[in-house]
Amino acid sequence: MIRFRAEERPPKGPIGLYGTIFSVHTDTMTSQTERDDALITGLVVPRFLRYVRYWTTSDRHIEETPSSPGQWDLAKALVQELRGLGMHDVVLTGHCYVIARFPATPGLESCRTVGFLAHLDTAAEVSGKDVTPCLVEAYNGKRIDLVEGRSLDPELDPGLAAQNGKAIIHTDGTTLLGADDKAGIAEILGAVEYVVTHPAIAHGPVELIFSPDEETGKGLPAFPLDTIKAVACYTLDGGALGEIEAECFNAYEAEILCTGTAIHPGYARGIMANAALMAATFAVMLPRSESPEATDGYYGYYCPMEIKGNGETASLSVIIRDFDRAGVERRVAALEHFAKAVEAQFPGGQVLVAAKPQYYNMKDKIDARPEVMDMLKRAAANTGVAFRLKPIRGGTDGSRLTELGIPTPNIFTGGRNWHSRSEWVSVPEMVAACKVVIELIRLWGETG
Repeated sequence: MIRFRAEERPPKGPIGLYGTIFSVHTDTMTSQTERDDALITGLVVPRFLRYVRYWTTSDRHIEETPSSPGQWDLAKALVQELRGLGMHDVVLTGHCYVIARFPATPGLESCRTVGFLAHLDTAAEVSGKDVTPCLVEAYNGKRIDLVEGRSLDPELDPGLAAQNGKAIIHTDGTTLLGADDKAGIAEILGAVEYVVTHPAIAHGPVELIFSPDEETGKGLPAFPLDTIKAVACYTLDGGALGEIEAECFNAYEAEILCTGTAIHPGYARGIMANAALMAATFAVMLPRSESPEATDGYYGYYCPMEIKGNGETASLSVIIRDFDRAGVERRVAALEHFAKAVEAQFPGGQVLVAAKPQYYNMKDKIDARPEVMDMLKRAAANTGVAFRLKPIRGGTDGSRLTELGIPTPNIFTGGRNWHSRSEWVSVPEMVAACKVVIELIRLWGETG
């Protein structure tokens, strides 16, 4: 059993520089695998518990990158941590991208560079301020009561039920947890420290990228592509153990602006065109059978994200998703028809639709470089992970990076229930993800 003990005085070294840590007892462990997993747990869990306390919620209404100051705080902490690991090639760009490299084992400098990517921000749907992570050393398989009547119920969550007897970390119910994507950051940094402190692991050049504002769907607007050396990259931004993703949605965002005619309600007959009601009418025209809650697998959807305004002007934000490019374009065209239908119901009113792409399905470009996925499958198999391919019902910064020419599939992190007050993460699955990264680093060192 893995046991964690809070240390009053953290030991010296990169981990101990950043607050309270948890040490792992290995005295009762008999196998090398157990000891190795315990070591990796000690590299990953303390980092994650630190990172989630940074308030890094991004703001889709802010055009600047990054869109929130807390992302700078975490980025600067990561820079310090990377330098504490002995890395000298660490850059924090003017738009909050952390880029770090550590050199190859002598003699392997000519190997192709492999990259790993995770994002700094958390989603805005639920607060990410003052996160209180709750570490359960050995989950007993029962319902976990959270605050305000919320709970984590294994009868409703088979993934949680499967963690019986294992370590998990969950939110206290007042905020999200931030496993999306601070679990990915912790796993990458844990893997890097493991490789750095195990010089017997021969490897080629490795590049690390930590990006802001992934949750806003901006698509790496200020990404310094010309400085990147990696020929392939892997995001750690996925879910359950073994899930590997090489295809994602095509994504559009649409802003619908409704302009009406305002007048005192008592004198409104034949004159008023209520913009607030126009926006609401537009929203209910979106097909319920093509909503997130009514679709799964490869089915796309419309999803209203925000509605606001008054009698004179109102706006509605809608995101559109589909794995097929034609499907997403069909939905964009349908928004124009909905706009005309609303205008017909509100004489004198006007509805304008402004749609723009956010990212595209990365499948074709990843398929064109089969060695990238082959390497990932080998790494999973070599570390004992039974992998399965599944589509991302969403996107990652890897989607845009793939579009820019660097194929970037996605790896599981162990997180569940992202963007919610019931978010949790499996510690053994975090360890497994970290081991896959370590093995990928080793395998890419064999490419010559």
